[in-house]
Order: sequence, then structure tokens, then C-alpha cells
Amino acid sequence: MKITTTVFLVFLLAGVCVYAEKPSAPVRGVWVTNVDSDVLKSKQNISEAVDYCDSLGINTLFVVVWSKGMTLYPSKTMEKMFGEEIDPSMAGRDPLKEVIDAAHKKHLKVYAWFEFGLSSSYMLNGGRIIKLHPEWAALDTTGKLVRKNGFEWINGFDPVVQDFMLSLITEVVTNYDVDGIQGDDRLPAMPVEAGYEPYTMNLYKQEHNGVEPPRDCHDSLWIQWRADKLNTLMHRIYTTVKSIKSDCIVSMAPNLYPWCKHEYLQDWPTWLKNGDVEIICPQIYRYDEKSYNASVKEIVSTYVRKEDMHKVYPGLLIKLAKYYATKSFMKNMITENRKNGIEGEVFFFYEGLKKHPEFFRNLYIHNNGATP
Repeated sequence: MKITTTVFLVFLLAGVCVYAEKPSAPVRGVWVTNVDSDVLKSKQNISEAVDYCDSLGINTLFVVVWSKGMTLYPSKTMEKMFGEEIDPSMAGRDPLKEVIDAAHKKHLKVYAWFEFGLSSSYMLNGGRIIKLHPEWAALDTTGKLVRKNGFEWINGFDPVVQDFMLSLITEVVTNYDVDGIQGDDRLPAMPVEAGYEPYTMNLYKQEHNGVEPPRDCHDSLWIQWRADKLNTLMHRIYTTVKSIKSDCIVSMAPNLYPWCKHEYLQDWPTWLKNGDVEIICPQIYRYDEKSYNASVKEIVSTYVRKEDMHKVYPGLLIKLAKYYATKSFMKNMITENRKNGIEGEVFFFYEGLKKHPEFFRNLYIHNNGATP
């Protein structure tokens, strides 16, 4: 009888603990950029942007901390390696701390977004990173620096380069009260054209009895081998973050699968299966209802297991240059998300919230996330 009572009490207490633990609120987020936006240019702008997001029911800010080969916070790593601790336009300030301080006062969460990932520059032939570390360059079959869609890349298969990226992540998680970190379509990622660096080729030969990698960068087995290396990097990112701060969330915003694997070696369904990502924000950047709805259905039915659905918060494009998503299209996207069991989303990007503020207030303040 004593044993039975003890067992009952254990289960009772366990049940109470489970019941008492409130699930975290669905992510209702927005990306905060340093391009086409003035938010990060002053502490006052940051405070006003945080207040505005709070007034719309936005609860999570994904704020850029790594862009154009520079950090947007004072970095000892960057100062030591490249002689400049922060983007010169932010010198004398700490925008990341300013965002955290303002956001946490309003109970908004802040994720450090490593936007540039394993890209070193945009249309600058590698920029100062490649200039100071030419051995880091990602190379194509001709031996040239890999450039894809204007972005130049460093070799993400090289453990030295991986350690550099991990040092930046470590620095942020250690020194700042961030609620999470995020990579995107450039972390962990590499253009499919990359992988012809001496280090990467030698590693492949070591694992394939001296056989060199295929010259066809789209060879399926060659793609899988490189994707597996990035899967290992994803695991390193996850374990690094968790070893420092167990409650810091690891989030990723890759492109749509399987395109992202074929073009950028991103195998994010495997990240989910391996438990190496806690929030996934596939970039469903579409301009019409039919293509958006089809993409959501494909993700839900094919690439995400039911037990991982609570981790899915799609990225929605609401502004790009002069483009703004209409209210009717935004309503369709939210409706489709909810129909498929998706309870939140992340908007690209902050400036797009200003076009139809009443839409977001109705969505998140008045309707608690249900389609207005």
C-alpha cells in the first residue's frame, strides 16, 4: 500500500507540474533589418519601433546582428581578427543591447539574427574577410570565388570558418540576454556551386578512397555529402548555444525545401528530425494566393512530421523595395496557416507593418491570432 501511494503521489505531482507549465505563446514575429529601414540607426528609433510592434501584438523581434561582413554589436572577435569591432555606422553604440533593453521592458522576445551567415560580402569580391583570409574563400569548379545572386561566400565546410561563425554566436549568447538565435538561407548553407576548395576536396577524397568529387556540382550524391556536412554544422550550432544557455532557442529561416537543398545544400527536414532546431521559419515568400497555399500544404503534408508542427512559423513577405502585400493577400496567408495548424508567423520585414497597422491589430490584439 505504501508503494502504491508513493507512486500515485509521484504521478499526481508530475501531472500538477505539467498542468501548471504554460505553453509558450505562438511566435508573432518580425525581422528588423539594417537595410531599407532606420530602426537601428538610433536608440530613439529602436524605442519607437518596439512600442509600435507591441501596439500591433508582435511579440518577437528577429534583429540583425551580422551583415555585410560586420557585426551590429561590439565584437571582440571581429576586433581581434579584422580590426573593427562593429559596423562603422554604429560605432560608439550597442544596437543589440538597445533592442534587448527596450523589447524586454515590453515583454517582447529578441532573437539575434545572423543574416549574412556564411556570406562574406555583396558584390565586393569577398570584401575584407576574403582580403585578409583568402584561404577562406569558397571556390567553384574553375577555382574562382563563389558568387551567387550577388553574394560572395566563405567556405562553410572548413572547420576554421565554422569556428569563426560559432565564435560570433558564442559571443552573443554569452554576453547578451537574447531569447534565441537565428540563421537563415545563408546559415548553415553553401551554394551548390561551392565545395571545390583544396580542404573540401581533400576531405571528400579521404572519405571516398581517393576519388575526387564530381565536377557536376548538381550530382545528387555530391549534394548529399555536402548537405550532411552542413547538417553536422547545424548540430554544432545547436549544442554550442545550449551549452552556454539551455533556454536560448535555436531558430532557422531556410528557403523552401527541396529547392534549398538543391541550390544551397540546406536539408532542414533533417535538422527537425535530429532535434537541432526548435523554431523553423521557412521563407514562403510568394506574391499570390495559389502559390502560397500550395507551399504551405507541401510543407505540412510532406516535409514536417506532426510532432514537429508546433515548431513551424513561416516567413511571410509583406514588403520588398516598393512591393507591399495587400490586406486581402495577408488575410489569405494567415487563414491558410491556421487551416494547416500553424499558429504564428514571422513577417519580412518591420517597415511592412506600417502599411496596414489595423490589420495586425485586428489579427493579434482583437482576434488573438485568428484571421480577422
